[in-house]
Amino acid sequence: MSEELIPETPEQETEENEAAEPIKQRKNGLYPGVSDELAENMKSGWADTELHGLEPIAQAEHTAARRAALSARFPGERLVIPAGNLKTRSNDTEYAFRASTEYAYLTGDQTQDGVLVLEPTGDSGHQATIYLLPRSNRENGEFWLDGQGELWVGRRHSLAEAEQLLGIPAKDVREIAAALTEATGPVRNVRGHDASIEAALTDKVTAERDEELRVYLSEARLVKDAFEIAELQKACDATARGFEDVVRSLDKAEATSERFIEGTFFLRARIEGNDIGYGSICAAGPHATTLHWVRNDGAVRSGDLLLLDAGVETNELYTADVTRTLPINGTFSPLQRKIYDAVYEAQEAGIAAVKPGATFRDFHDASQRVLAEKLVAWGLLGDLSVEKVLELGLQRRWTLHGTGHMLGMDVHDCAVARTEAYVDGILEPGVCLTVEPGLYFQADDLTVPEEYRGIGVRIEDDILVTEDGNRNLSDQLPRRADEVEAWMAQLKG
Repeated sequence: MSEELIPETPEQETEENEAAEPIKQRKNGLYPGVSDELAENMKSGWADTELHGLEPIAQAEHTAARRAALSARFPGERLVIPAGNLKTRSNDTEYAFRASTEYAYLTGDQTQDGVLVLEPTGDSGHQATIYLLPRSNRENGEFWLDGQGELWVGRRHSLAEAEQLLGIPAKDVREIAAALTEATGPVRNVRGHDASIEAALTDKVTAERDEELRVYLSEARLVKDAFEIAELQKACDATARGFEDVVRSLDKAEATSERFIEGTFFLRARIEGNDIGYGSICAAGPHATTLHWVRNDGAVRSGDLLLLDAGVETNELYTADVTRTLPINGTFSPLQRKIYDAVYEAQEAGIAAVKPGATFRDFHDASQRVLAEKLVAWGLLGDLSVEKVLELGLQRRWTLHGTGHMLGMDVHDCAVARTEAYVDGILEPGVCLTVEPGLYFQADDLTVPEEYRGIGVRIEDDILVTEDGNRNLSDQLPRRADEVEAWMAQLKG
């Protein structure tokens, strides 16, 4: 990784940016400064790269509709939705930037430091403005001297280009703090993404009002529009190919570790999307009984099961969330198949319960009942009835988690929605959720026969509620035990 120059330079103000700050010097940089001749040389001799006649991004129509709904919900109030800022990973390197979900949902933009502001135009209606960093300043040398200059991190769109792409008037984000400081009237802000915005609004907002805005934007994503559904399908399609990649490389994983599986899937995510939607769970053997095993540093052994929970995030930030539990050698043992079939039957019952008019809890209850029946039939709960087990929640020793969650731009989407709108809500067409029952027998669980210990099974699919029932967006991947074995044999050749 190249070392940035960032030499000590005098503050140079221009008509283009009178508030330009001096470019900071990196300690221990190799160049002590910039000569006047070099500074002047770097200002000129560059072609005009301004882009003209750009077409709006694919989701511009949808983001406009989302902003209109937001405007209608909060008439007469100024609404501020930041993208967020870079976060330091180590010293002067940063984590890859991921725009806040709320900002990306309303704009389609993913650039750091951006801020969407909806200014009220009266008792109803708003004027949307997106505040962005403009092209790097060439007069003061920012474009080649600053660590975030375009010669270091790449060209960014001009404000005029951004307006064409996003369909929103654009202004310089370096003006936003002063503008918000002087703002009057009611204001709401999505907190937790941009400290400078929060500082500018410190005496104008309340936690309660800001939380109402955040909750609204979470609930707005409960029902997906056509663009979002297409993105989720794209994510599931790419994820299926990632699972195929993993199966083809299991011999290499056996020679190394779970990290080979993690890296294999990550390659597919980066080729076909933006990233993984969450840390991949590549849990082999007893690690499969740890729900969020993301260390991925364990051995991959023939005869064990691999629980792979992973999802590709598309370039528009919609993620799949799929789990398959696979026999590493391609064939389930009799006990592994018995446990797997129980989870498959529970998932089938859960998926069947996903339909318009059903409650969100219905699919969870259907899956849990099947698992409780199996645990009772296997003699793991004494002489208790299935009804008593469910009443007391005793099956949870081995089922542990809820059977699913909303899915979208966040892997656990709509997380701050009101309880009455989410877990106590009614399903309707356009809702997308996961159905993911599991059974997990810990390696140190003395209440189950020894041969059960260390076996973990989860099967997870992404289910869209449709007008007449549901559609499995991730059905490209087999689920039945015999189909899984045949699929693996075919991929391994």
